[in-house]
Amino acid sequence: MSSQVKAGGSAGFLGLIVAVATIGGFMFGYDSGAINGTQEGLQQTFQLDPAALGLTVSSLLPGCALGAFLAGRFADVFGRRKVLMAAAVLFILSAVASGAAVSALMLAIARFLAGAAVGAASVLSPAYISEVTPAAVRGRLASVQQVMIISGLTGAFVANYYLAQYAGSSLSELWGHAAWRWMFWVQTAPAILFLVTLTLIPESPRFLVARGHKQEALAVLTRLLGASDAAVKVREIAASLSHDHKPSLADIKGPNGKWRPIIWVGIGIAVFQQLVGINIVFYYGSVLWQSVGFTEGDSLKLNILSGGLSILVCLVAIAVIDKIGRRPMLLIGSAGMAVTLGVVTWAFAQGVLQGDHLVLPEGVGFKALVAANLYTIFFNFSWGPVMWVLLGEMFPNQMRGSALAVAGAAQWLANFAVSSSFPWLKSHIGLASTYSIYAVSAAISFFFVLAYVKETKGKELEAMEG
Repeated sequence: MSSQVKAGGSAGFLGLIVAVATIGGFMFGYDSGAINGTQEGLQQTFQLDPAALGLTVSSLLPGCALGAFLAGRFADVFGRRKVLMAAAVLFILSAVASGAAVSALMLAIARFLAGAAVGAASVLSPAYISEVTPAAVRGRLASVQQVMIISGLTGAFVANYYLAQYAGSSLSELWGHAAWRWMFWVQTAPAILFLVTLTLIPESPRFLVARGHKQEALAVLTRLLGASDAAVKVREIAASLSHDHKPSLADIKGPNGKWRPIIWVGIGIAVFQQLVGINIVFYYGSVLWQSVGFTEGDSLKLNILSGGLSILVCLVAIAVIDKIGRRPMLLIGSAGMAVTLGVVTWAFAQGVLQGDHLVLPEGVGFKALVAANLYTIFFNFSWGPVMWVLLGEMFPNQMRGSALAVAGAAQWLANFAVSSSFPWLKSHIGLASTYSIYAVSAAISFFFVLAYVKETKGKELEAMEG
C-alpha cells in the first residue's frame, strides 16, 4: 500500500477497522486476567486443592494453542472476519458457562473454550490489521493490539476489584449469585460488543483476492486507498499468490519438503516471547512490593498501577515502531530484559524461601522491585507489541494463515510450558536458578534477532519473502 492513506481513501474507515479488530486484543487480555480474583471462590465452591485449582485455571492455555492453530487455518478457508466472529461467540458462551459452572470439570471445559477464543483473537486481530493498513503506519496500528491486551488485563483487575468490594468478598452474594460468578459474566459485555461491531467491517482484501473475489476486494481497497490505487493493489496482491492452488498448510514447506526458514524464524520469535518469563516474573510481585513497605491488601491496586504503566510504555512503542523499526526494538528489549532479569536473579539468590513466602535482606527487595518493573518496561516496549506485529506481517500472502497457525500454536504451547514448569523448577533447582533461565533466554534472544530476524518496516506485504 502507499506510504499513507491517500486523499481518495478513508482514514475514518481504516480507524473503524482497527478499533473493531483490536477489541479482540482486549478480550484476549480480559479473559486471561478474569480468573484473578475468582480463585478463592473456586476453591471454596468446588473444594479444590492447589493442584486441582492449578489444572482448572491452566486449562485456558491448551485451548489457546488449539485456537491459534485452527484460527490460522480456518482464516484461509472462511476468512479473517468470520473466524473472529466465531471467536466472539466463543467468548460469550465461555463467559456464561464459566460463571454458571456447577463443577470443576464444567469450569475447565468453559475455560478451554475461552482459550480457543483467546488463541484465535491473538493471531488474527494483528494479522487482519496488517492486511488492511498502509505499510508506513502498519506497525503503529498493529501495535495497538498489545495496548488492548494490557487494557483488557487491567480492566479485568478493576472489574474484579469493584465486584469484590461491592459484595464484600468474591464469595459473598451479589444480585443472587456469588460475586466470583459475576466476575466471569461481566466478560459478556465486551464480547457482545466485539461480535456486533465485527459486522460493521469488511473482510480482508487479501483473503478476498486469494478466494477469487477480486471485485469485493477492489471495493474494500477503494474505500481504503481511493480508486486510483485500489486496482493496482489488487493486481499486486494477485501476483503474490500462487495461481495453481489456494493457500493451504502445504505452503509452509519449501521445494525440499521441509518447513521454510521463515516459519522457523516465526516460531522462534513466538517462543522467545514466552521464554523470557513474562507470565511468571511477577509471580512474586506482591512479595517484592511488601518488601518495600506495601501491604498485601494493596497488591490488586498495584496490579492496576502496573497495568497503567505498561499501557504508557506501549504507547511509546507505538509512536516509534514505524520510525526505528521492529528489529532494533527487539534488540533493545532483549538486552534490557537480560540485564534486569539478572538483577532479579541476584536478588532472589540473597533471599530465603519459606513456603511461598520469600524473605529478602534489607535493601535487596527495593533493587529487585526496581529491576522487575524495568523488566516489564523493556518487555512492553519491545517483545510485547513487536512480536504480534511481526507475526501479522512477516509472512508472504500465500502462507500467512498457515504460518500464523504454526507460530501461534507454538507461542501458546511455550506459554503453557513456562507457566506449568515454574512450580517444579522453583522447588527443585531454586527460585534464583529458575529466574536465571529466563535471564539467559533473554540474552539468547538478542543473538537470535541479530542472526535471523529481518526488518519489515515500510515493506509492503506483497514484498515479504519466504
